[in-house]
Amino acid sequence: MSMEFNRRALLSGLGFGAAALASPAWAKKKATKGIAASADSLVNANLQTLLGDWVSSKRVPGAVAAIGRGLAPNQYFMAGVLGAGSQTKMSPDSLFRAYSQTKPVTGMAAMILIEEGKLKLDQNIADFIPAFANPKVMIDPDKSLDARPAARPITVRNLLTHTAGLGYSIVTKGPLLDAYNKLGILPGQVSKRDLPGVPKFVTAPSLQEFADRLGTLPLVADPGVKWSYSVSLDLLGRVIEVASGMPFDVFLSERIFKPLGMTSTYFQVPASEVGRLTDNHFQLGGAAFPIDLAKESIYLDKPPFPFGGAGLVTSPRDWDQFQLMLMGEGAVGKTRIMKTETAKLAMSNILPPGATVDGFVKGQGFGAGGRVTIAHGTNGEGIGTFGWGGAASTIGWVDRTKGLRASGWVQLMTQGEQRFPVDLAKVIYGTKG
Repeated sequence: MSMEFNRRALLSGLGFGAAALASPAWAKKKATKGIAASADSLVNANLQTLLGDWVSSKRVPGAVAAIGRGLAPNQYFMAGVLGAGSQTKMSPDSLFRAYSQTKPVTGMAAMILIEEGKLKLDQNIADFIPAFANPKVMIDPDKSLDARPAARPITVRNLLTHTAGLGYSIVTKGPLLDAYNKLGILPGQVSKRDLPGVPKFVTAPSLQEFADRLGTLPLVADPGVKWSYSVSLDLLGRVIEVASGMPFDVFLSERIFKPLGMTSTYFQVPASEVGRLTDNHFQLGGAAFPIDLAKESIYLDKPPFPFGGAGLVTSPRDWDQFQLMLMGEGAVGKTRIMKTETAKLAMSNILPPGATVDGFVKGQGFGAGGRVTIAHGTNGEGIGTFGWGGAASTIGWVDRTKGLRASGWVQLMTQGEQRFPVDLAKVIYGTKG
């Protein structure tokens, strides 16, 4: 997943013809409303069973799943409670740490500014953050930070698609990781507790400082060459606030959350809402070990800055408003936050031509902060499905080919394979494996 937007030229130049502006595929079929009622009933029963199994096995204390057909109201499925010591049952309004599921929100915010001409998709980000005027690329990442000039500048497209050549403290190694830690390039928070294997570093104190410090460090690859998971959506938050002339979190609130009625989405959970906040856990021996209890959560404190790549806490009901907007191609009912063609572009494969894609998005595309299905896989999702998940095993996606939007919510940081999102997709699409 423009400037002063000659729409026909923009869309044709990116491989979109008139067909791209037609009604979505799911809206043209008699089966627009999704799968047959008998199949829906089976999916619903299996979803409830899945959640019950995850709770009864003590892998998590509670879970929520949501599924909607086209633009019809969501159905919610719940099991368990907010935390091991809680008596409060899970609900569509329970609050979950979205972590990287924040990224598509930041991506859509940038697309709004592209539509308004305040950003360009292939604009040099140095126009907004001068520290990136002369990016450099590491020569031998395993040994030192020695670097050569980059082949090209970092663009907004690169930030949206993780092709900027930036690192990430959760995947980067060697001297660059040491430099990220030293400079506080740590775009996320886990707990106030001292946790085994989780070193303590001081995060940069503001989004501007985060961006400026990041601009002093070399890249892992030339911009546009390969997909590499990174802090790019956090950096994009700084681009957004410079381009929009308002703080990043305020822009999200004014242009996305308030118009869509997302009243339970926060970077800092108000004290008045702690009764809805879930506990977060590490996976330990197949069971959930609490690491961030709601009553003492780090999310009750003001973060160093609004993390555009991993900072939001939200509810399944709020998230469905965001996904309704995606399914509605920029609008929920009469409320439109971006034009149809902007939303379609955001949910399309906008990777730079020739960029290699590996890792957990191998064989797929990438849009404005989320994965885009460009080839049939084993889970049955339709071509063009757009979505992303978070470190605590949350997931959300919109399948406009099959007219389906879905999300799943637990709070379990596995540091590896996220079984819950995988199981959820299998149940919803009726696949095995």
